[in-house]
Amino acid sequence: MHVTTLILGAGAAGLMAAANAGPSVLVVDHAKKAGEKIRISGGGRCNFTNMYCAPNAFLSGNPHFVKSALARYTQWDFLDLVSRHGIAWHEKTLGQLFCDGKSTQIVDMLLDEMRKAGAELWLETRISSVRHAEGRFVTTVEKDGRPIDITSDNLILATGGKSIPKMGATGLAYEIAAQFGHKITETRPALVPLTFGDRFAGISGVATPSVVSNAEARFEEALLFTHRGLSGPAILQISSYWHEGEEISVNLLPTGGFGEMLRGKRRTEGRRALTTELSAHLPARLVDFLGREIDLKGNLADLSDSRIADLEATLTDWRLKPAGSEGYRTAEVTLGGVCTSGLDSKTLMSRHLPGLYVIGEAVDVTGWLGGYNFQWAWSSAMAAGRSIAA
Repeated sequence: MHVTTLILGAGAAGLMAAANAGPSVLVVDHAKKAGEKIRISGGGRCNFTNMYCAPNAFLSGNPHFVKSALARYTQWDFLDLVSRHGIAWHEKTLGQLFCDGKSTQIVDMLLDEMRKAGAELWLETRISSVRHAEGRFVTTVEKDGRPIDITSDNLILATGGKSIPKMGATGLAYEIAAQFGHKITETRPALVPLTFGDRFAGISGVATPSVVSNAEARFEEALLFTHRGLSGPAILQISSYWHEGEEISVNLLPTGGFGEMLRGKRRTEGRRALTTELSAHLPARLVDFLGREIDLKGNLADLSDSRIADLEATLTDWRLKPAGSEGYRTAEVTLGGVCTSGLDSKTLMSRHLPGLYVIGEAVDVTGWLGGYNFQWAWSSAMAAGRSIAA
């Protein structure tokens, strides 16, 4: 059979592209349902974009690559689509936009847009091979137990990255792109919890505001202690910038002024225990844990200026060296991917092979936590779809 455009992958980017790539479009995916990552995202409510989406919130070998696609299809454009479908939404924190209802509303919206455009969807379809011959792509798939050859003028790689393999994630897009001459930027898990053995097992479940940083980035968000290490938004964010063997810095007192406050209370509430005062600023279980690592004995009146300075320095610049990360198993996205140097930033089409497009997570573009990666999926998909439909 022949179609104008074959899209590999029925995730966020693939479905969005299918709805905008013009006539004669087929989407194939191995999964039983379309948009599985959309369904599980945001605690089942889908953090579908971010009000503050901008190029500086993305990591890539070429930091300028995202600018064109993001400018030509913005978060406001996607929000308009959501509103036209009558999907109620709300801002949670830091510009993160979520559905009021279930995330499946976003999947249903994209499927509805696909149907309006006349695109077809094949699920539970395994991709066996892809080649290019006589000016066309030839993709062999296995559907209902039999092989089918699909020829197409255009081929869009939208199969994502390696994150969450239990949902069937693989490096297929990288393999196909490499087959056609594309370089692949080294991949690793991103937006992923960091591991510390069982160091924090005793305070698993404790969360606290923090600033987590390294030499490349700084994030002021919540920190969560787990049986295996550290998680929470601040850790997921810094994980994209962390490299094995490096330390991270944790500021447990992000509001500042702790030393000055202690010096004042030393005069007025000198008989108060230091641990009691700390428990007014940090979770009690965390204070107990810290008391086993640093000296927190004594009352406020016992504190010298130098000890107060040392304590403030320790609690605002707690240096920790992760043993590793939890890997692709729990990573929200994959860092790295198809190198942007081989793609046109306006259309996401290959510079090596006309008609080949790479979009979404498969590209070496990774956004911050909070709806940025979905916006890249929508924007990159629209860039490719509009290019084909033009």
